[in-house]
Amino acid sequence: MKKTIILVITLISITSFAQTENLVDLPVIKERYTAHNKGKFFIFWGGNRESYSKSDIHFSGENHDFTLYNVESQDKPKGYHLDYINPSRMTIPQTNFRIGYYINDKYNITIGFDHMKYVMMQDKVVDYSGYYPNEGTYGESLPGDQLLLTKDFLEYEHTDGLNYVNTEISRVDDISKVFNLPNTDKFQINLTEGIGGGFIYPKTNATMFKEERHDKFNVAGYGISAKAGLNLTFFKYFFIQTELKAGYIDMNNIKTSANPTYKAEQNFWFIQSIVAIGGIFRL
Repeated sequence: MKKTIILVITLISITSFAQTENLVDLPVIKERYTAHNKGKFFIFWGGNRESYSKSDIHFSGENHDFTLYNVESQDKPKGYHLDYINPSRMTIPQTNFRIGYYINDKYNITIGFDHMKYVMMQDKVVDYSGYYPNEGTYGESLPGDQLLLTKDFLEYEHTDGLNYVNTEISRVDDISKVFNLPNTDKFQINLTEGIGGGFIYPKTNATMFKEERHDKFNVAGYGISAKAGLNLTFFKYFFIQTELKAGYIDMNNIKTSANPTYKAEQNFWFIQSIVAIGGIFRL
């Protein structure tokens, strides 16, 4: 009996040793950096183009109260330019900045700003209602309740800019397997979509009725938005991100003059396309 017990213990020991030997011989597979996002920070900088819906703009003050209907506008692109990377001039073009943190592998929260530009198009005929000083003396008068938007009558821009300061929450999904990418630490493809909201802090450039130009920053209203995009990550830490963002802006406190009684109100929809470069890392 004693011999049998000794034999069983010996066999168990040999088997356990053999299993341990096999485990030691197995290659250790190191988890890829891109396998998980939780706890990572990221930052990006880029440029944008946008288009806007037509907008009714209501102007009021101590000597005027009128509305322009279905006003057309456009952005003010810089094109390919070194200003995008020149630290002393990089806020001049239409730009985007974000810094974010992954709360888990799929979701991140960011803060940042979209530096858009909005220019009311000149020499357009619009309907209007209301009154203003010295009507018909700015080359603007047309038959009926219509006006020609001349520079002598009104220049109106948010060109430094239409600043949308906002917070976003976004989802990110790795779709590298769809393209049979063998190593996401070398190249990874992600889809991202999100929603956001914040306040509008424009520097409105306005000249009305040949009066002194006004060009100051001011909290003018709020914005909300939704986006979808594609993220291409290279060598774990660097990425290019493209986004298409749509949103709504409502501004009811736009300053148009140094005169505190002067103000404007408007709301409109926008579509913005963004291309940015960035980095992702753990602290």
